[in-house]
Amino acid sequence: MRFRFEHNNYNVLDLDRSLRFYAEALGLTEQRRKTAEDGSFIIVFLGDGQTPHKVELTWLQDRSEPYQLGDNEIHLALSADDYDAAHALHEKMGCICYENPAMGIYFISDPDGYWIEIVPQKR
Repeated sequence: MRFRFEHNNYNVLDLDRSLRFYAEALGLTEQRRKTAEDGSFIIVFLGDGQTPHKVELTWLQDRSEPYQLGDNEIHLALSADDYDAAHALHEKMGCICYENPAMGIYFISDPDGYWIEIVPQKR
C-alpha cells in the first residue's frame, strides 16, 4: 500500500482576500472550485503548476470569528528558485512574520495568520 500527498487545507474568513494573497505572494493559481448548492461553503484548490500538491482554501458562510491557530507550529513550506527576489517581494508586501538568517529561511503569514515557510531551492 502506498500513499501520496494530495493537499493541505486552510480555513479562511475572506476567500477573495486569501486568493489574492496566495497569487501575489506565492504565484499559486486556482485549479478547481466546489461551491455548496446552499452556499454554505466554497472550497478552492490552488496549485503551483509544477507539482501535484494543492492548497485547499475552505470558506464557511457561517464563520465570522478568526480561527484559533494555537502555537501555529504546523505550516506549509515552499522553495523559491530566487530566494532573494522572494524575500524582497514578501518584505514589500509586509507579510514576513519570522526570519532565521542562520538557517537561511523565513516565514510569511497569510491573511488568516497561517505561517508559510520559504526556503531556498536546493541545487
